[in-house]
Amino acid sequence: MEKIEKLYSVTQFNARRGQESLHPLVSVLDQSKSIKISANKCLSELYVIFLKDVKCENLSYGRNQYDYEEESLIFISPGQVFGFDLPEDILVQPKGWVLVFHPDFIRGSTLGRTISDYGFFSYDVNEALHISTRERQIVVECFVKIKEELERGIDKHSKTLIVNNIELFLNYCVRFFDRQFITREHINNDILNKFENLLNDYFKSDLPQLSGLPSVNYCAEKMNLSANYFGDLVKKETGKTALEYIQTKMIDIAKEQIFDQSKSISEIAYALGYKYPQHFTRLFKQKVGMSPNEFRVLN
Repeated sequence: MEKIEKLYSVTQFNARRGQESLHPLVSVLDQSKSIKISANKCLSELYVIFLKDVKCENLSYGRNQYDYEEESLIFISPGQVFGFDLPEDILVQPKGWVLVFHPDFIRGSTLGRTISDYGFFSYDVNEALHISTRERQIVVECFVKIKEELERGIDKHSKTLIVNNIELFLNYCVRFFDRQFITREHINNDILNKFENLLNDYFKSDLPQLSGLPSVNYCAEKMNLSANYFGDLVKKETGKTALEYIQTKMIDIAKEQIFDQSKSISEIAYALGYKYPQHFTRLFKQKVGMSPNEFRVLN
């Protein structure tokens, strides 16, 4: 059975790499100064952000792998498994930079209340953030500022300044991800086309009656994407959430079927995956501005 180590503290993370802990709840490491580590996997209770700037052994993250041919940022949140797909007796030399902090460090702060808004902590590893030379410079500058603050020693200002710098770094990452969505526009368009075809096929099948409306998670899984990344991509490309996109598609199909006078509104609702026709009627009126029956009479 595969051995998974529990990563429960910043001190444990640093000690494994032979580096000093300047604060029990937060750390920034230049991993070129780390000792070699064993290639086992870890279940993290920490937030860990790796900046990988050279090609190294394949890091496994969940069920996926990513080779660091490009400079990239990998975001790991509590409850996620990461590590190397190598025999446990193999030693690996860590490289690049890493920021690690315990959830308790940001508890009670603005960042603690908003960190769930940074959806990229739930992206799959193959959806990593690839950064330019200039972006890497900004990332390292943020890491260095945090490291310098830790080296000053802990005082009443330390937590506020460090948390603010972590938040600044994460906000830069939001900008970088927005840029990545733009620069991968041709890939995104291909995904949207597949999404549209997936919805067409779904509503032409018996799946609506069997499983109801397609969920965002269902569609993301069919696209081989994480739900968060898929949702962010759809929102940035269409201005609609993935759920709104699905609902709009369903309404368009419903409008066509309403023209068929041989079908009752209830039959149309059931065929589209609604267990209760009144739920369909409510959503239709919300989106169209009139009930299905009013739409049928008007047209």
